[in-house]
Amino acid sequence: MSIKVYVPLDSGAVALGADEVASAIASKAEKIGADVKIVRNGSFGMYWLEPMVEVETPRGRVAYGPVSTDDIDALFAADFLKGGEHKRYLGRTQDIPFLKSQSRLTFQRCGIIDPVSLDDYRAHDGLTGLENALKMSAADIVKAVTDSGLRGRGGAGFPTGIKWNTVREAPGDQKYIVCNADEGDSGTFADRMIMEGEPFVLIEGMIIAGLATGATKGYVYTRSEYPDAIRIMNEAIDVARSAGLLGASVLGSGKAFDMEVRMGAGAYVCGEETSLLNSMEGKRGVVRAKPPLPALQGFMGRPTVVNNVISLCSVPVILEKGPEYYRDFGMGRSRGTIPIQIAGNVKHGGLYEIGFGLTLGEIVEQIGGGTATGRPVKAVQVGGPLGAYFPRELFDTPFDYEEFAKRDGLIGHAGVVVFDDTVDMMKQARFAMEFCAIESCGKCTPCRIGSIRGTEVVDKLERGEEPELQIELLRDLCETMKFGSLCALGGFTPYPVLSALNHFPDDFKPRALDIAAE
Repeated sequence: MSIKVYVPLDSGAVALGADEVASAIASKAEKIGADVKIVRNGSFGMYWLEPMVEVETPRGRVAYGPVSTDDIDALFAADFLKGGEHKRYLGRTQDIPFLKSQSRLTFQRCGIIDPVSLDDYRAHDGLTGLENALKMSAADIVKAVTDSGLRGRGGAGFPTGIKWNTVREAPGDQKYIVCNADEGDSGTFADRMIMEGEPFVLIEGMIIAGLATGATKGYVYTRSEYPDAIRIMNEAIDVARSAGLLGASVLGSGKAFDMEVRMGAGAYVCGEETSLLNSMEGKRGVVRAKPPLPALQGFMGRPTVVNNVISLCSVPVILEKGPEYYRDFGMGRSRGTIPIQIAGNVKHGGLYEIGFGLTLGEIVEQIGGGTATGRPVKAVQVGGPLGAYFPRELFDTPFDYEEFAKRDGLIGHAGVVVFDDTVDMMKQARFAMEFCAIESCGKCTPCRIGSIRGTEVVDKLERGEEPELQIELLRDLCETMKFGSLCALGGFTPYPVLSALNHFPDDFKPRALDIAAE
């Protein structure tokens, strides 16, 4: 019987050499006559250990990492196919502390299964949620999602059940489910990870959304920068269609739902739902005015659910284990689990799924292990390039939508980017304005013009030109952008700028004056 050796196909692992490691293991096994079956699985999200190789043994899967091609001969010599000791030995995968301390609901199979094996997915309780949903009315499915407390994981935190119910009740002969997989925030990779490592959970979630709302067609709108995710999603959709999971009669129920992948053209603003819909329709990716809401007039003018990948992937476990089970995780109005993506200057960068409520300090210092450089943490940006910078003084903030909002921050897509004490916060503020200027769709004046003026103001501030006036002007610009922009791109750009100004005022001292003082 073949010995199963797991080597991730995840893009992050591949970038670190996983393809070469898989080829080297296969070549060595063939050379010595070992019966080895290489399984390309998803990643568990522990990127400092990638490429992480696992071997199936009688005592469970045993992990080694990070493995390079230079380690292969020594691994075979150490009898790693039987779980032998080696300098890369990590013990049983499930016992690795970073993984063991998580509450994996959405990502429960990611890294465990062959991503495109529907049999593997079923063997790990996949499709149980869908099978339960097929026995329920549309209203009851919506009620289960509403009762679970699930909110949009793309950033806005809007209650998913309310959005679904709006589409369910909206009149229309055709309705759509659109998955927003345009993951463009810095330090975020959860959408990519689950599409590459567990695509069937997204397919299952979208089908359930279709059953709940009366939608019969779904689209996954993702980035051209995600070729592996696109390939794996398309392969999984083909497998699902062949198995009767998609098509005119979902699992023989007589209820139709089919879906396809659409690739974007690389515009950050298309992560905003109305720009995304315009792009899908073949139009320029510019923001639409609301109302009308996409739930009433969305794709092709029809009622449309637009949900983030993680929102949809969280639905199957709710239907499998019940809304109460899911709701028991979290705190306050932030229910369930959140896949936190830890990145930047951090020792243990990766994906950590846990119930809402950990403090920012616990995430950065205990789970992330502090900075990779070993220097003190100076700032942490949460929520992508438009998220606020939090200083150490705010590390007691619980990871919760409302708690972050109280401190002028936002969770967004739960990306956490760590900076050590060498970061220049004036440059970070300038980057936020420049980023907005480059990525603006140009439709509204506060975003289009305000971001350009903001970049110029920071440049003047750095040169020491009337610093008090420039800071006053920068704050005024932020106020105008925050409340006058048509969408969150211009509306959220003030968050990183103002947080940098408020929490790190010393970094905004004119550089020309510093030189003069020396």
